[in-house]
Amino acid sequence: MKSVYDEAANLSSSEEDFVIAKVIHTQGSTPQKPGASLLVKKDGSTVGTLGGGCVEGDIWFAAKEALREKSGPSYKRYYLNEDIAARDGLVCGGTMYFYIEPIIGQGSKREIPAMISSAYAGEKNLSVATVVSSNRLEIGSQLIIDSTGVLSGTLGDSKLDVEITPKATSLMEMGKTHRFITQQNDEIFIEGYTAPASIVLIGGGHVNLQVANLAHTLGYRIMVTDDRQEFSSKERFQMAEMVNTAPYEKGLDFFPITPNTAIVIGTRGHNFDDLALFSAAKTKAGYVGLLGSIRKTIMIYESLLKQGVPESRLRQIHAPIGLDLGGRSPEEIALSIMAEIVAWRHERNGEAMTMAASQIDKIVKKVSKITSSEK
Repeated sequence: MKSVYDEAANLSSSEEDFVIAKVIHTQGSTPQKPGASLLVKKDGSTVGTLGGGCVEGDIWFAAKEALREKSGPSYKRYYLNEDIAARDGLVCGGTMYFYIEPIIGQGSKREIPAMISSAYAGEKNLSVATVVSSNRLEIGSQLIIDSTGVLSGTLGDSKLDVEITPKATSLMEMGKTHRFITQQNDEIFIEGYTAPASIVLIGGGHVNLQVANLAHTLGYRIMVTDDRQEFSSKERFQMAEMVNTAPYEKGLDFFPITPNTAIVIGTRGHNFDDLALFSAAKTKAGYVGLLGSIRKTIMIYESLLKQGVPESRLRQIHAPIGLDLGGRSPEEIALSIMAEIVAWRHERNGEAMTMAASQIDKIVKKVSKITSSEK
């Protein structure tokens, strides 16, 4: 949602009114997940999306009304029934909860979009906790926590501020969200903000070039290192934010590595893979993957253990890298790698989403029963 907050920061600086509507919670099958945001300007133009269709249309209208009436924040529940699904092509059976926050006139909330935009730009990570529903706290109250532990604002309950801070701090490194319900039934939505996820490629060969192309399409920051200048040049990796030429064991020293970083190792040989993986294993990178066979991986793992790499870190490494898609071309292998990285970022296992055979059996039984009764 970087584009939403970049625009919100621009509008705030010029003191223009706008609304940010966001998905807070979902149940069942829905077109968007928590954190998806839509910015609505006074002229009706928008940035971002809540999933399209009449869901987005209704929220857009509510946002426009909030601007017209200069009203406060609101919380809406939207059930996606079969009629909506048929009309909009959406999946049915889900429920979405939205928080709609108008930014009108002057006030401290004008400062928050610029802080979030800065976090996306790579400055201090940030988390924002917002009261979205409560019978005792003011809706829209916010607590802001940055990566240095500095707090500003309040949810309206000092004990709750303290209770929520550790969770808010843990979310900012990966830019994740969390819905928190208190014992008093207050609903707090926490969002973490950080620079877009980055991919560091150790080795600039054919596969990693295709990984870079696909990662760029998916919005990742890309950094490349190789010990050969022709394989780590800006001409070869035009989509890369940073490139450098350095020995494989030192190439990572030039890049910012965070838990939101994925490192993909694909050098030109076993000996170089060994050096690169040892270097990568020592970083904070949340994902480290190695191209190659199981045989090569076993040999390198044995070497890493002898060099003192902890077993726990070894078990976090993805090797051989990627999901088993069966592809052989550099483009297909890159797809397999990026599929696994996306699954890692969203804490999924990468399994097929195909409906279970038992569900199809129920459908067949239901339709057969209907057909029989109509005869």
